[in-house]
Amino acid sequence: MASDPYAAPKARVEDVRETREAAEFVPGGQSVPAGNGWQWIAQGWTLFMRQPGMWILLMIAAFAIFVVINLIPIAGFIATSLLWPLVSVGFPIGCRDLERGEELRFAHLLAGFRERAARLVAIGATLLVAALAINAIAALLAGLSVGAALSSMLGRPDPEFAAGGIAVLLWLLLVLALSIPLYMALWFAPMLVALNGLGVGDALLTSFRASLKNVLPFLLYGLVMFAFAIVASIPLGLGWLALGPVLIASWYASYRDIFIAH
Repeated sequence: MASDPYAAPKARVEDVRETREAAEFVPGGQSVPAGNGWQWIAQGWTLFMRQPGMWILLMIAAFAIFVVINLIPIAGFIATSLLWPLVSVGFPIGCRDLERGEELRFAHLLAGFRERAARLVAIGATLLVAALAINAIAALLAGLSVGAALSSMLGRPDPEFAAGGIAVLLWLLLVLALSIPLYMALWFAPMLVALNGLGVGDALLTSFRASLKNVLPFLLYGLVMFAFAIVASIPLGLGWLALGPVLIASWYASYRDIFIAH
């Protein structure tokens, strides 16, 4: 039957929703109070409790995928670096759908493969190259063999490298210090690509700047999560069945708080 030519024009609900969300997006991110670091965790818990069973199932499936991949020497490390944005970003997409009143589904585990997959792989490649460079630089500064340091990182430890003692400890501290800016750039990047369509370079730079604006809430968030991680690890690590999903959901909550207008 032909549509009524005198009827008022209608827009698809999904189109209206996406237009509204685009209007609410804060391109450079906004500074939030330090206490919001705790709110991210609380909001993560709320999202987890909407469908705890499905959350746990998805976390176990994702963990199993990466365990199997990492059984392959060297290639497993490379594959994990390239695939983690594709797999991990499915969880924030699931969180977005939960907020819309929809259900978290097993299909969300593969949602990243449908949302700008090439850009997400490029973010993973950035992590891989940057991690190798950081380890090489740290090894040089610590006076260690670059080849031994990289082989250790790839899961094939060199006995002479392990015997380095103080030099190895210095290498680890340097890797940690040099990795902080990298993870600031990576924290929001997958979500900015998948949910907002940013290019890889823009997403990494925007993530770094937004993280820099919010050092205090991230500090509180990190301290609280560290304490929870210790508690979750005590009963044979079973607490991670709940903490893992809360961590992922709080990741999305931090994005919503900083990049979506209140």
